[in-house]
Amino acid sequence: MAIKIKNSNQLAVTASRKNALAIISAGLAAVATADVLKKQVNLNGPTLTVKNYAVNLDDYKRVFLIGIGKAANEAALFLESILGNKITDGVVLDLKTERYDRLQSYAVHHPRPSSENIAASKKIVELAHGISSSDLVLAVVSGGGSAMLCWPETECDDSIKLYDAFLRTGGNIRELNTVRKHISGLKGGGLAQLFYPARILGFIFCDIAGNHYDEVASGPTYLDKTTLADAEDVIRKYSLPELKLNETPKEERYFANITNIPLVSNETALKAMTEKAAELGLKPTVVSAAITAAAPTAAAAFREVSPNYNAVLGGGEIAVAVKQSDGTGGRNQLLALEFASSLKPGETFVSLASDGLDNSDAAGAIVDGQTLVTAQKLGLERRIYLEKLDPYDFFLKTGDLIFTGPTGANVADLMLLLRE
Repeated sequence: MAIKIKNSNQLAVTASRKNALAIISAGLAAVATADVLKKQVNLNGPTLTVKNYAVNLDDYKRVFLIGIGKAANEAALFLESILGNKITDGVVLDLKTERYDRLQSYAVHHPRPSSENIAASKKIVELAHGISSSDLVLAVVSGGGSAMLCWPETECDDSIKLYDAFLRTGGNIRELNTVRKHISGLKGGGLAQLFYPARILGFIFCDIAGNHYDEVASGPTYLDKTTLADAEDVIRKYSLPELKLNETPKEERYFANITNIPLVSNETALKAMTEKAAELGLKPTVVSAAITAAAPTAAAAFREVSPNYNAVLGGGEIAVAVKQSDGTGGRNQLLALEFASSLKPGETFVSLASDGLDNSDAAGAIVDGQTLVTAQKLGLERRIYLEKLDPYDFFLKTGDLIFTGPTGANVADLMLLLRE
C-alpha cells in the first residue's frame, strides 16, 4: 500500500512546507511494508529467501504464518501472495480484518487490550497444538503487538491496569515492555516456547527507538534479556499497581531453532529523508534516531544543531506524562505545538507518527511562523492547549494537522526541522 499524505495540497502553502512534506513522504515511502518485503523477500521454487537467509520449504511438512502488530496485515497479504498453498494455516492480529485465502484474520484493540485481543491470541495458542520439529513458522512481528498479543486471559486486565498507570509516569517504552513481558505468556520469548520445537523465521519490523529489534511487540520470538527483578524495579520506580508477574523463558533450547531477521526501522526512513533533502538542494543531518526525551528537551536538541545544516532530521518517540487530560492528540502533535512558539522566520517543523495514528485520526502536525499568527486571529492560546494536552483541537482549528490514515507500517515517529 502506497503511503500518502491525504491533505498535502492544503498544507503545502509555502515552498518550505512543500519541501518538508516531500521529505517526510520519502521517509514514509521507504518503510511501506509491502515494498520493504518486495525488496528483501523472494520465492524461487521451494526456496524462500529473506535478505541473505534462505530456507527450503520442502524440508517441512507444514508452514504456518503468524502476524502481530500494525504491519501484520500488509506483511501477511504479501507473504500469502507469494507462498499461496504452501501455507498450511495462520493467524493475523491487526487493527482491522483482511480477506485471506489461507489465514485467519482478527481485528484487535490498541493501545488498551480487550476481550477481542484475548480471543485472537487464543487462536495463536491453538495453532501451536501438535507442533513439531518438522513444522516451519513464519512470524511477522511489528509495532503495536505488545497490546495486541494478550495471553493468558488474566494478562488483559493486568495490561490495562499497567498501561493506564504507566501513561501517567512519562517513562519510556522499553521500561513499559520490561513489565509487559513479565505479565505475559507469549511476550518475552513466550511465543518461541509455545511453538518449540518448530523452526521459526521472524520478520521483524522495528518501532523501538535505537533499533532494539528484540523489544518489538515485547520480543515474542527473542530470548528476553530482562528479568523478573528488572520488572519489579520498574514497578517500584513508578509506583505502579500490583501485578501478577512471572519470569520469561530463559532456556536456550527454545531459541536455538529461531532466526529473527530485522527488516526495517526508523533509520530506514531517516536515510530516505536525508537523500530527499539533499536532492532538494538542502544540507541535511540527523540529530538522533532514538529521541525519547520530553518535548521541551527534544525541541532543544534540534535547536542545538549547527546552523550549517538547514534540514535537521530525527526519529524516536518523545516521553509524555499524561497525569489527567480530556485532550486529544498524541506526542507528535504535542511536539509540534511545543515547537510553534520558538520557530524563527522561514522555519518549518513537522512531527509525524509513521503508523498514521498519533493518538487520533491525524498522523501529526506541521508548523511554521504562520501557525501562531492564525492561532492569535482565532483567539487560541498555545500554552493552554499544551497544559490540557489537547494539540489536536488546536491544530484542527489552525489547519495544520497531517492526515495519512493507517499506513500499515510502524517505525516510530519522524521529525524534521527546515531552516532558511
